[in-house]
Amino acid sequence: MPNRDDIAEHNRYSLRGHCYINTGTDGNSFVGIRSDNDGLSIYFPVGYVFPHDDTMLRRDVINLIGVLSRFSKVKDKNVLSQRIYSRETVDFPIKAYLDVMMNYRNANSTYYTETEKRYVKGTRGKKSWSRTQKRERPVIQDGNFIYLDFIVQETMSNDTKLITLVHEYCVYESYQKVGILFPGAPPCKPRIQNFDKRMFLGAIYQKKSEDNDDRNSALFDSMIAMINYLDDSGPPQNFYFGTDRFEYVWENLIDYTFGVDNKEWYFPRTNWMLLDQGDAANPALEPDTIMIVGNKVFVLDAKYYRYGDSKRPDHLPKSTSINKQITYGEYIATESKFKQQFGTDLKVYNAFLMPFGKHGKSFPHTDDYRLIGEAVSDWKDGVSEYEHVQGVLVDIRYLMHNYVKHNMPEIQKLADMIEKATDQSCATIKANP
Repeated sequence: MPNRDDIAEHNRYSLRGHCYINTGTDGNSFVGIRSDNDGLSIYFPVGYVFPHDDTMLRRDVINLIGVLSRFSKVKDKNVLSQRIYSRETVDFPIKAYLDVMMNYRNANSTYYTETEKRYVKGTRGKKSWSRTQKRERPVIQDGNFIYLDFIVQETMSNDTKLITLVHEYCVYESYQKVGILFPGAPPCKPRIQNFDKRMFLGAIYQKKSEDNDDRNSALFDSMIAMINYLDDSGPPQNFYFGTDRFEYVWENLIDYTFGVDNKEWYFPRTNWMLLDQGDAANPALEPDTIMIVGNKVFVLDAKYYRYGDSKRPDHLPKSTSINKQITYGEYIATESKFKQQFGTDLKVYNAFLMPFGKHGKSFPHTDDYRLIGEAVSDWKDGVSEYEHVQGVLVDIRYLMHNYVKHNMPEIQKLADMIEKATDQSCATIKANP
């Protein structure tokens, strides 16, 4: 059992003191978890505001890992850190480490153990009549055979089996890497100190083939992922899990929550018609997200910009992005195939979605969405809805905790905000031509 000094040292290891919010500037864009010679550090994205409760902060860290795991590989973007790190940068199976620790804590800090059956003389337990008849001599009473003693079955846990020792090793290794997320007494050091990859995997695969419990099977899979990550030189001390390009994760979060699946249909395309070589197609313009509510199409551009944190206008989208949004909107509003689908009363709206913290200092707010204004172009008269690109801040912590595929309540809330602001601007222009 861990002694009081171990527990005291663990409790002094404050999670909050190891959490940071990156600034999004050059050299400070990493989002995720890393451990190096300076210890463990956890980096959250721009605009994030930490909760005051330590329990919630731990949930936030685990949720951050889930978001990075889920949204970092869409469109084959390699968003894992591109710095020159060691092998652990891209291979570290952090979900497996978390699962092993959570399984251990959820099991009241106990290890997986095999159970053995044995038969003993007694009165409690499941009676084995065949063994009782062979081993015990009955007495005769009123012409009947009566057994005064029985052979009963007992089930005992055996914690000396190899699978238990391997589980001990994995739990302790997990604690060394992610134990800060799991308050309480640390696990004891494993009885097996020397790592043997082949022996460990053999024990797990053997038990996995024998145990039909789905929960245990998931535990074995996590242990296998951990052991395959380790090598015979021992557990690496440094590891990295995260991305230097969180903008891809932000785009995917927005698209997953608000967007339709077939957005390729909305891509404007161009071709070169060459005199000597025929037609040559160019890559299409690709809007980040297409959101649809009834006969209204919303073209959303997810911008992982710092404005929601800095409140500096130079941290807003520039002319290139604004004109591109207007082009998207004009294409959808004027192309015949969209009028055929949505009707002649089709309306197209535009918006940039940027992160902020509603409990932060720059834009304190009660809602998870905040309108900051709109972008327009002087080559358009502003009569059409799509010519107004609304700037909307989205509470990044809220979205990371509440992303749901095609989340209709959130879609409707965002659509109402964009539509109301745009319609007011269009009405003003029409009233003052």
